[in-house]
Amino acid sequence: MTDAAPSTAPASTPDPITALLAVLDVAPGAGPDAFTAASLPKPGGRVFGGQVIAQALVAAGRTVPDGRLPHSLHGYFLRAGEVGTPIELGVERLRDGRSFSARRTHAAQDGDPILSMIASFQEDQPGVEHTEPAPEVPAPEDVESAMDRMGHLDHPVARFWTHESAFDVRHVGGSLYLGPASTPEGRQRVWMRAKGALPDDQLLHRALLAFACDQIMLEPVLRRAGLSWLTPGLSVASLDHAMWWHRDVRVDDWLLFDQDSPSAQGGRGLGSTRVFDRSGALVATIAQEGMVRVPAA
Repeated sequence: MTDAAPSTAPASTPDPITALLAVLDVAPGAGPDAFTAASLPKPGGRVFGGQVIAQALVAAGRTVPDGRLPHSLHGYFLRAGEVGTPIELGVERLRDGRSFSARRTHAAQDGDPILSMIASFQEDQPGVEHTEPAPEVPAPEDVESAMDRMGHLDHPVARFWTHESAFDVRHVGGSLYLGPASTPEGRQRVWMRAKGALPDDQLLHRALLAFACDQIMLEPVLRRAGLSWLTPGLSVASLDHAMWWHRDVRVDDWLLFDQDSPSAQGGRGLGSTRVFDRSGALVATIAQEGMVRVPAA
């Protein structure tokens, strides 16, 4: 991307928020608790993992009693999906208790599973409460955005993460888009916010957080190893994803992702993230392991 000529977004580029909301609005499928969904275009033609796990969560959420919201999910990415093939979502009702509901969602294309996810939903209830404090970082207005860094580049990947992205992403201390960090370390902090106002729907906001986080979850692994997204021969793929929502969240307001990587080994790396809202409340905790491979020297 470093040799690309400057460019601006094509006039025909659809509104990214509208496009994202459309693919998350899963449609009824053939049979009970079955849904179908389309995919956002993506360079390389592979389905973005955050998209399919968000769709699986929305599908599961449409089968639970009113007033129950997701508080946790655990999912495995089984194989790469193709953006031109419809995604079939089947929800299994595991249990509906007095306060909790459990659902399993399988996502498939042409009969082949691409994701298996289990999620738990809970009614709003009182209880013991505490939260870890948010780290001290510069305000998002004082941090360079992905658009600032790559928006002028005429390259499909650069356009996908800038003009075509529904999120404004701002890395505190610099991104890994065009080169490695100056100092290899596992700590990374990122501000993120949707580029437009969103409906007042907590299931949707929680699904959108699952969508958004997937693009940065493994970056602490790369950062600690002295790698960047432009490292020759780099191969990265999400393997599993775990997420806990602690409080209501709005992704159309700034969220701070406080990240690190406790371990990497065997061609795999683990990324962990705490998500704070701008007031400093901890709204979610996320973990993801991924395949991270580079050619042998």
